[in-house]
Amino acid sequence: MTREFGAWILPQAPKTKEYVAIPKFGRTIPFGYKQDEEDEGMLLPIPSELEALAKAKKHLKQYSLREVAAWLSKLTGRNISHVGLSKRIKDEQSYKRRTSTYRNLTKRYKKALEKAEAYEKRVGSETCDSYFESDEYARIRDTFPPAVN
Repeated sequence: MTREFGAWILPQAPKTKEYVAIPKFGRTIPFGYKQDEEDEGMLLPIPSELEALAKAKKHLKQYSLREVAAWLSKLTGRNISHVGLSKRIKDEQSYKRRTSTYRNLTKRYKKALEKAEAYEKRVGSETCDSYFESDEYARIRDTFPPAVN
């Protein structure tokens, strides 16, 4: 007696990544973006260049910056020097580290405020107003993201 269960189809990751427009801060337009013709303060992503840049990062483990920059320029048709590629990668790494640090600080500050609030409730303070009942504390508390358990 044999039983057939049919085929199992696992959910697949999307093939393309969704890219978003970014604000323009300087004169130079970064690789993978182009000037928005309607809004000069915004840069529109070029998905083919951004995907090629992601591949280029993987190639840097085996090849030199000059070789990868030449390959990237040939593939996309947009010039990028080895110095420009190096700067772009370092800037992205710096941004990732910075955002990670800010997220960790936010969690630590939130825990510290919760501990201070619990301590004040436990000890009490009849002589002065509680900081945790002030508008300033409410404004700060509302900026924290909801707790994820």
